[in-house]
Amino acid sequence: MGLFVFLALIVLAVVYVVALYNGLVTARNGYKNAFAQIDVQLTRRHDLIPNLVETAKAYLAHERGTLEAVIQARNMAVKGLADAKEKPGDSGAMAQLAASETSLNQSLGRLFAVSEAYPDLKANETMAQLSEELTSTENRVAFARQAYNDSVMTYNNRCEMFPSSFIANSFSFTQAHPLHIEDAAVREAPKVSFA
Repeated sequence: MGLFVFLALIVLAVVYVVALYNGLVTARNGYKNAFAQIDVQLTRRHDLIPNLVETAKAYLAHERGTLEAVIQARNMAVKGLADAKEKPGDSGAMAQLAASETSLNQSLGRLFAVSEAYPDLKANETMAQLSEELTSTENRVAFARQAYNDSVMTYNNRCEMFPSSFIANSFSFTQAHPLHIEDAAVREAPKVSFA
C-alpha cells in the first residue's frame, strides 16, 4: 500500500511538471503567434508605402528628398521586420524594429505634411484611398502590437512565477521582450487629412 501511494505521488509530480512545461510552451507559442500578427500588418503597411510614394511622385517632383527618405525608411523597416521575424521576443531585434518603425513614421509624417501644400495631390482619389488604407493599417498595427505585448507579459509571468520558474530555468526558457515605440508622438498613427 505504501509503495502504491509513493508511486502515485511520483506520477502526480511528473504530471504536474509536464503541465508546467506545456504551459510554458503554450505561452511561448502564444507570443510568437502574436508577433506573426504584427508581421502581417507591418508587411501590409510596407507594401502600401511604395504605391503612396509613386502616386505622390508626379505631384512632388521637386520634393525628391522627402520621397527618397520615405523609401529609405521603408526599406530599413522591412529589414527590421525580417530580422525580428527570425527572433521574435529578442531584445535587440525588438529594439531595431521599433527604431526602424519610428523612422518610417517620421518620414511618412513629413510626406503627408508636404502633400498638404498641394491641392491637386490632396484631391487625388488614389492618394486619398492609399492614405485611408495606411491609416487603417496603422490602427491594426497598434492592436497587433498590444496583443503581442500582452502575450509577452503572460509568457514572462509564467517564466518568473513559482513553481514554473524552476521548469523555465531548467529548460532554458528565456525572457521575451515587448515591442515598444519610445517616442510618445510616434505611438499614434500618422495624421492624414486631405480636407
